[in-house]
Amino acid sequence: MRMGFRLVLDAEDGIEVVGEAGDGQVAIEQVAALAPDVVLMDVRMPRMNGIEATSALVEAAPDVRVLILTTFDLDEYAFAALRAGASGFLLKDARPAELAEAIRTVAAGDAVVAPRVTRRMLELFADRLPDGQVDTPEDPRLAALTAREREVLVAIAEGLSNAEIASRLYLSEATVKTHVAHVLDKLGVRDRVQAVVVAFQTGLVAP
Repeated sequence: MRMGFRLVLDAEDGIEVVGEAGDGQVAIEQVAALAPDVVLMDVRMPRMNGIEATSALVEAAPDVRVLILTTFDLDEYAFAALRAGASGFLLKDARPAELAEAIRTVAAGDAVVAPRVTRRMLELFADRLPDGQVDTPEDPRLAALTAREREVLVAIAEGLSNAEIASRLYLSEATVKTHVAHVLDKLGVRDRVQAVVVAFQTGLVAP
């Protein structure tokens, strides 16, 4: 599987495979040594699984983006990896062009999980969150948001694109992009995926 990914990615302009790992522990060691921009992370691996490795990587190397690879699109473990700090997930049978585009998107600081897919995952697994806790609507993470930014966060959690949010709130798309950037910054999250997780955790949006 890794050889196949390497062959595909090495053929892409602007993408270089700098290392490989057979388990999560080796992945952490490789990231420390090689400082890649993006890590393609499997979920089920020996010694240390992808969830544990993702959590450790996000903490130790916050500039490294993690893209989870999974065999099916609503993998509970992939969902847990998103909560651990991954920037998205991708099916293992994705076409080469999709794989390359996903890597470029994540490297640019965005997420590759469509908001609607994220919301569906949260609906399915909200009653099985790893920590068993759901925060109250008065969660302090929401305190810094303006009323408009809360509206934008709700719309993101509902799966709306920037264009759809602009239409709903009677704003320009450029203004929506600015609001989204402020929401991410104030929540202390890296992308829309993490923002949606916060929206559900805080009770701002309920499954």
